[in-house]
Amino acid sequence: MPEEIARAVEEPADPTPTEELTAEWRNASYNCFSSGHKFCREVCPVMQVTRNESWTPTAFHANVVAMDKGELTIEDVAADYVNCTQCGACELRCPNTLFTGDFYRFRTRTVDVVKAVRALAVESGVHQPAWQSWNARTDELTHEPVLGETPIDQEHVRDWSEGLDLPIGGETVLFVDCEAAFYRTSVPRAVAQILQQAGYEFGLMGEQWCCGGPAAEMGYVDQAMRFARHNLDNWRSTGTRRVLVLDPHDYISFTEDYPKYFGEEFDLEVVLVVEVFAELIREGRLTPSVPIERAITYHDPCRLNKRKGIWQEPREILRAIPGLDFSDVDRVTQWSYCSGGGGGLPVEKPELTAAISASRLEKAAALEVDTLVSACPWSERPLTEAGEAVDIDVVDIHELLAESLGITVGGSRNGGAGA
Repeated sequence: MPEEIARAVEEPADPTPTEELTAEWRNASYNCFSSGHKFCREVCPVMQVTRNESWTPTAFHANVVAMDKGELTIEDVAADYVNCTQCGACELRCPNTLFTGDFYRFRTRTVDVVKAVRALAVESGVHQPAWQSWNARTDELTHEPVLGETPIDQEHVRDWSEGLDLPIGGETVLFVDCEAAFYRTSVPRAVAQILQQAGYEFGLMGEQWCCGGPAAEMGYVDQAMRFARHNLDNWRSTGTRRVLVLDPHDYISFTEDYPKYFGEEFDLEVVLVVEVFAELIREGRLTPSVPIERAITYHDPCRLNKRKGIWQEPREILRAIPGLDFSDVDRVTQWSYCSGGGGGLPVEKPELTAAISASRLEKAAALEVDTLVSACPWSERPLTEAGEAVDIDVVDIHELLAESLGITVGGSRNGGAGA
C-alpha cells in the first residue's frame, strides 16, 4: 500500500494557513472523495433531517480537496461546516474505517477535519455570528453562557452543591460541566450524593473554568487552550491526580484535547462517572433497591457510544434498577441516533437541533416507552423539549440511579431554583 494516495504535490516553503490544512488532511480527504461510497449520508443526523448534500461528511472532505486544488477558499465553505454535531456516526459507517488495515490505509477522521476547517475559518477571520458571540461571552465569564436566561458567573459555579458539604481540592475532584452546574443542577447533585453514599472520596475544583471543549469544536482553539491551561494549573495547585467527569463532552476534551495540548505534562487520570457507578454496583457498594415503575429506552450519547465505545456500563446500571421495563435497541442502529446537541449546532442553528431531537424522540415513541434516559446533560435539554410533544419524559441516568438508591436529589432540571 503506497504511503500517499493523493496526487503528488510539492509543499510550498512558506505555506498559507489553508495550505497547511490541506497538507495535513489531503490524504484523508482524497481517500473519502475518491471512494465515493456515501454510506455516511444515511447515518448523518443533519442529512437525515435536511437532505442537503452540501452538509454531508462526503462534502466536508470534497471541500478540502477543492481547497487543495485552489478551486474554493475558506470563505466559500466555512458556513457549510456549521452543520455537523461531531457525533462520529459517519466514521463508524464508512467502509474506509470498517476495513482499515485490511483494504484501505486510512481511518476516516471526519470529526477532526470539521474541527480543523472551523479553526482555519476563525484564524482567517471568518466567523459565524452566534458562535463568535457565544465564545466572546464564555471568555468574559470563564464559563459558557448556557442557552437561555440562566445567570452565569464564577462566583456561583458551585451553587449546585449547596448543603452537600463537599471539600475543595484533593487527589480526586469532580468536574461539573457548565450546562449541569448552572442549568440542570439535579445531575451533579445526584452524582455527588451517589458518590457520598458509596464512600467514594472526592472534592471540587478550587477555581473551575469551562473545559474549553465547545470553543475548540467551534474553531476557537486558542481560547480553548487558555481555559485548559487554567484548569490544569488549578488541578496542580490542589494536588489533584484524578478527574471525575459526568458529561461526555468534558470526557472528550480531557481525554483527547488536553493530551494534544500538553503532551506528557497532562498526566492526570480521567474517569467517567458512569463507569465508576457500574463498577460500584458490581462490587456491591451501591445497591439500587427502590423500584422505579417506568417503561424506558436509553439514548446513547454520541461522544460515549460512537466516539469512545462506551455503551455497556450505562446498560448495566439501568438493568440493576428494579421496576424498569427496559426496551433496548442494538448498537448498530445507535449509529444514527443523535440529539443534535453537540458541535455547537444548538448555538448557531437551534432549529436544526430541534429537528434532530424530534427525530430521535420519534424513534423512542415507536418503542411505546414513557421515558428516554440519557447520560449527557447537553443532549437532555433539546431532547426534553422534543419529548414534550410526544409525552415522553427525559431523565438523566444519574438522577434515575439516585432515585433507586433512595436519594432525594434536589436541584433543578430546567435552570430554575426549585427542586
